Amino acid sequence: MKKNFHKNRKKIGYIVIILSSLIMFTPFITATLNSLKTYAQYTAVPVEWIPDPIRWENYSDVWQMTDFALYGWNSLIVTVMSVLGAILSCSMVAYAFARLEFPFKNSLFFMVLGTLMIPPVVMIIPQFIIFRHLGFLDTLVPLWILEWLAQPFGVFLMRQAFLGIPKAYEEAATLDGCTPFQTYWRVFLPMCKPQLATLTIFTFMTKWNEIMAPVIYLSSAEKYTLPIGVLQMSGAWFGKEQYLVAAAIMSLIPILIVFLLTEKFFIKGASSSGLK
Repeated sequence: MKKNFHKNRKKIGYIVIILSSLIMFTPFITATLNSLKTYAQYTAVPVEWIPDPIRWENYSDVWQMTDFALYGWNSLIVTVMSVLGAILSCSMVAYAFARLEFPFKNSLFFMVLGTLMIPPVVMIIPQFIIFRHLGFLDTLVPLWILEWLAQPFGVFLMRQAFLGIPKAYEEAATLDGCTPFQTYWRVFLPMCKPQLATLTIFTFMTKWNEIMAPVIYLSSAEKYTLPIGVLQMSGAWFGKEQYLVAAAIMSLIPILIVFLLTEKFFIKGASSSGLK
């Protein structure tokens, strides 16, 4: 009786997961189908769900009619620099808070977490003034430089990961003659791949889709990132909205690639990092 109950509960769980996944995946499927339609099919009433004929050339048209490659390259520079900055700065600061001893360590850590409560909008004007005096306006630097200053979410994430590693690893590294930096770089950082993958995904998605900062700091079209470039297309492509959908779908591809490359690390818990 209990076995049948557990089997039925497992089947119901799978059904719920599958239905939930389909519901969440429906907007993406709909957008993909819309990107393959003509404008007449895109605006047809009643809705024509399946494009006929399928216009794969919509994607090549977007590539040829716009500076899509340039916008994508600018976004790639911003996101790669942001990810590198987040991984290095957050992990180093987190290691100090987790493993080193210095005065007011806990108080400083709570101050770092307290900055999470400051709305980003409040900091726009001070940051703009600073970047203007530094000569960074209309460059890509303001879009990624802040990630090199250890953002609080990344510091908290990596600190929790470092705290979960047994102290025996640190003691063994010290006996082998490792400095604190060598212990951090050679021992602790390789053990935190799940947390590094999580930080990479969050940072990549945030910076790749960011709109507010590029609007504030960029004025030259050749410096636009992909979200701003796609928004700019909306005015020029009135009556050709299927191209906008195709551009949006193409802009999602890098995020999907990064997620697929780091997906395997999400199944590993932080507690398993010290068992290797």
